[in-house]
Amino acid sequence: MARMYSHKKGKSGSTKPSAPQPKGWCKYKGKEVELLVVKYSKEGKKPSQIGVVLRDKYGIPDVKIACGKSVITILKEKSLSPDIPEDLMALIRKSIHVRKHLEENIHDYTAKRGLQLTESKINRLVKYYLANNTLPSGWKYDPEKVKLLVD
Repeated sequence: MARMYSHKKGKSGSTKPSAPQPKGWCKYKGKEVELLVVKYSKEGKKPSQIGVVLRDKYGIPDVKIACGKSVITILKEKSLSPDIPEDLMALIRKSIHVRKHLEENIHDYTAKRGLQLTESKINRLVKYYLANNTLPSGWKYDPEKVKLLVD
């Protein structure tokens, strides 16, 4: 599939096996994995960081295969999930940094274009998350208000 803005094809990524099964060498069961996810969430780690820690430290290749649920699903069940999804928050932080840069460097047109692209991604993600009830209804991206939320 082509890239959204450059229309280049790029290299294809690796694909997971067609029939995911728990690995024989993984010594952790589903409940243990859930407890580890909750433990690291309470320590303040983000869902993606939790997955990396479980992979590198405990040898758990995939949380979803190990216990049948994703990290986000486990956190939602335990009421530990973040209010704003992690990918959306990363894009919001990026737009805030670019806005701060543009205040000092007014004629940086490349950064202005990057800000436009980032904010369009934010708006698409907000639309998706509102449709899936991940964000509260009526949530709107406003750069000034969101800046207070991130800081």
